[in-house]
Amino acid sequence: MLILLLLGIIAGIVAGLFGLGGGILFTPILFIVFSDAGIENPVVLTIGSSLFCTFIAAFGSSVRQFQQKNFYLGDGLKVGLMGAGGVYLGKLVITSPYYSQQEFVIFFSLLLIYVAYMFYQRGARQQKEIEQNDTSVTLSQSVVTGGLGGFVAALAGIGGGGVMVPLLNLVFKKNFARAVSISSLAIVLISLSGWVQLGYTGNSMGTLTEFYWGYVDFGAAFPLALGGLLGGFLGALFNLKIDRRYLQFGFSALAIAMALKLIIEVF
Repeated sequence: MLILLLLGIIAGIVAGLFGLGGGILFTPILFIVFSDAGIENPVVLTIGSSLFCTFIAAFGSSVRQFQQKNFYLGDGLKVGLMGAGGVYLGKLVITSPYYSQQEFVIFFSLLLIYVAYMFYQRGARQQKEIEQNDTSVTLSQSVVTGGLGGFVAALAGIGGGGVMVPLLNLVFKKNFARAVSISSLAIVLISLSGWVQLGYTGNSMGTLTEFYWGYVDFGAAFPLALGGLLGGFLGALFNLKIDRRYLQFGFSALAIAMALKLIIEVF
């Protein structure tokens, strides 16, 4: 478990450096750990355990947003509740016989490549100014943002912020700081809904530790999440001292490397 704690600290530092939610890192770490431990078809166990890690990380992020007085309770709850519905639809997909290790790795690798491209674009040129507003999220915007965010969260074991923030900021023209805050709170509800649903519906199966519920291995997830919280504070401090362009280019390379590692692991 010490190894998972150390991996969590590393993941937290990386997440803090690049301003990311931990799920994009927790998922490949858990998948590789479970696969190397010989767990047969570890996809759903990976997703459930990663969503538990993401829940802890997102809760900490929302507390910081509240302390910084950048907190939108009503909007976050609306998007998060719609996200819970998206999680349910995604759960039906991942627990079906059609979502195997190959499909999971292909989907998550494409997600990593998308994130790498977005970070590379940010590092290569300045973001264009877009007209933004500070209005509340409407019900229809909540359905689209939360629904898609929750669906992707269930398929990949992440919070869905990589979907929700661009939708809120670029499509619905919400202020970026507001979009990040809404997404953080929504991820708390989405990830909570995800790991509870997967815990409740899980069957008896092989796990890494004896502390598990359904498709959630708490014994593996908790030290990883704890390390992520500790590392996140260190990463946020280093973030202020390193040129943001180098950070963005660096994460692009890291995301591509993780995608290749996952593909090699399965194929």
